[in-house]
Amino acid sequence: MVVAEVRVELKKGVADPEGKNTLKALELLGFEGIVDVKTVKMFEIEMVGSAGEAEKKVQEMCEKLLANPVIHNYSIKLK
Repeated sequence: MVVAEVRVELKKGVADPEGKNTLKALELLGFEGIVDVKTVKMFEIEMVGSAGEAEKKVQEMCEKLLANPVIHNYSIKLK
């Protein structure tokens, strides 16, 4: 079995209102020294087959569903 870890994050310059709201909330709770908060989605996908096959399938999953190439960057890590 192959486990693929996919990290999807917004590209630089794309607004992240969830991250900004989280930053404000943390500051209101008294946390100091926070420069920025960014949201990231993490997917862990368990698959059967070889690592090479899994990587190709996960790449296709990212392109078709998990990430929007206009606003997201993504990375794939096989475990």
